[in-house]
Amino acid sequence: MSSPQNVGHAERLQTAARAKAALLAKFKPKETVTDPHFEDRAALRAAELAAVRKERSAARALVRAGNIGRQEALIEEALAAKRGARKERKALTNAEAKAKRDARYAARKARA
Repeated sequence: MSSPQNVGHAERLQTAARAKAALLAKFKPKETVTDPHFEDRAALRAAELAAVRKERSAARALVRAGNIGRQEALIEEALAAKRGARKERKALTNAEAKAKRDARYAARKARA
């Protein structure tokens, strides 16, 4: 089978060299393109990060304040329970003292 074009050996070598050069050109490093807004975006990212950090610290402060309030409430409850127990003990002590006095009074009345 003959080719429609009359291609000689030198032409085939040239075509192969061009194809090889095209393949090698794919792997050559390309020029880097620097984004003109790179610094602007970096500043925006830094501002967003600062805003998020500020928001999180505010949330942590609220949680801490809530925990402190809760702790104060628990301490207040414990103190109230202690006070209640002390009042009960005093009431029992007073009742026992009154019962002893009444017994002595009754014993004196019985002797007399």
